[in-house]
Amino acid sequence: MNTLLLVCAAFAGALAGFLALGLAMDRHHEDAYGRGSTPGRRRPWLRAAGAALLLLSLWASLGLQGSTQGWVLWFGVLTAAALAAAGILASRPQRAAAIGVGASLLALASLPPGLLAG
Repeated sequence: MNTLLLVCAAFAGALAGFLALGLAMDRHHEDAYGRGSTPGRRRPWLRAAGAALLLLSLWASLGLQGSTQGWVLWFGVLTAAALAAAGILASRPQRAAAIGVGASLLALASLPPGLLAG
């Protein structure tokens, strides 16, 4: 069960991170929120949240597979999440923020308590 939860946390964290980084870009933000809108003051927060969620994904991958195979797992998760995020931003940009929030909550909920304790 821990394996499935950590893989879910890794993927959901990477997906949410990529969506946050995508929404920090002018083009994707405009697609999501309407013509002429820019991230403005939210841009640094979106970038920081994206980076933090990608690090959460790395942490879950390393916690699952260790320091050698965890990196390989993380790169695979990043690839799958990047493809999913690109698809979401291209086909349903208005829902990207809601999907990102849901994925980040799923990532945090999927982390087992033992991993958080150390």
